[in-house]
Amino acid sequence: MTSAATPAKFKPYTRQSIQSARQWQWMSPDLQEAVQVVSHVLPFRVNEYVLDQLIDWNNIPDDPIYRLTFPHRDMLPAREYEQLRDLVLYKKDEAATAKLVHDIRMRMNPHPAGQMTHNVPRVNDAPVKGLQHKYKETVLFFPSAGQTCHAYCTFCFRWPQFVGMEEMKFDARECTELVSYLATHPDVTDVLITGGDPMIMNTRSLTEFIEPLLAPELAHIQNIRIGTKSVAYWPQRYVSDKDSDDLMRLFEKVVKAGKNLALMGHYNHAVELRQPVAQQAVKRIVGTGATLRMQGPLIRHINEDPNSWAELWTTGVRLGAIPYYMFVERDTGPRDYFALPLARAHEIFQAAYSMVSGLSRTVRGPSMSAFPGKVVIDGVVTINGEKLFALQFLQARNPDWVRRPFFAKYDPDATWLDHLKPAFGRKKFFFEGGEDDHEAFAAAGRVIPIQPARTHDQRASDSQPDAA
Repeated sequence: MTSAATPAKFKPYTRQSIQSARQWQWMSPDLQEAVQVVSHVLPFRVNEYVLDQLIDWNNIPDDPIYRLTFPHRDMLPAREYEQLRDLVLYKKDEAATAKLVHDIRMRMNPHPAGQMTHNVPRVNDAPVKGLQHKYKETVLFFPSAGQTCHAYCTFCFRWPQFVGMEEMKFDARECTELVSYLATHPDVTDVLITGGDPMIMNTRSLTEFIEPLLAPELAHIQNIRIGTKSVAYWPQRYVSDKDSDDLMRLFEKVVKAGKNLALMGHYNHAVELRQPVAQQAVKRIVGTGATLRMQGPLIRHINEDPNSWAELWTTGVRLGAIPYYMFVERDTGPRDYFALPLARAHEIFQAAYSMVSGLSRTVRGPSMSAFPGKVVIDGVVTINGEKLFALQFLQARNPDWVRRPFFAKYDPDATWLDHLKPAFGRKKFFFEGGEDDHEAFAAAGRVIPIQPARTHDQRASDSQPDAA
């Protein structure tokens, strides 16, 4: 880790400017080439705080924050990388490059889980721009001024927002349609302002989107959430930016109006919360009466160590934050590079969970934000001699599905819900129109006996002699 002082002014770097950063010279030619090539497909943006304070340059390319922010050649199949490298660095054929880049992006499942086709609400048979409404009580809002970030994550499932795919971009230039939509949907209690990162906006712009939600006619809106990575990538937003005090006053105003303001802080590694300025940011946020919930995906090459998760949750709780979700990396972008088997994801979650006190055990996971809803892996169980995944919905398109246990055949290689097959010889899961597992067993007069999977220590003891 470098000893450079925390920069007072935000300075970003992109593919066009990264060569001017002093750290560029510390990278090998192969790593430099990968950035120049892969960043044509995936968005690349980093800033001085990330470069100076979060990346250990003595450990690249294996440093987790380096892998989190810098593109790697293995994020593309070898053949695609070679084709793109040839076009970008040697032939310099812009038209052919654009076509290949488009083809690669389209095979990367740019908007998973029905975001474009099923989540966008319609009024008078026209889509409402900049909104998603997947769950009955929660509406997502994408302000156009918040559709970038202080730095981009290489795994980001919303990468189409940043790469010029205008036909797949969610953004709203003002909140008139949002307010109108909410006024006619009294069942909605939560508005999630998301992106990109809404905290890229200055306080004046953010106020223009938040203050209308405090109007008396929207009394049914109880919770205003803001999805943000700024708590990790630019915590100065809450501490030393020129309008950070104004931002704190805005948070206090929302709380005083009787709303719950929840920042959904995206953290991917414990190092992101070790810096004094990052800890100060948490304290300032919760000091306004707002809440800060910690969430992030489990990502191969970046945060497979349970100790990192345990440290992150424990530090957050000490500062006043609330551990919320460990997600499964979504099936989009360079998913083959980042995905972990669900069985391994559960092992990591269970190991981290076992290291923390009850105050950190508000966290839920590993959870998949799949098309039908948020599915959590409760464990690996044995039922009637069959090894299975035990799962349930934490959120669902159909609220009746929530907290209904169901089972899938154990598959050590499965990385997503779509890879799983129903247990007990079923052809479909209950949410696909199949039979409910518990109802079927009850009708047959049988009970499902659940035997928890053996832990690593228990399995190891099987081969040890009995103690005297």
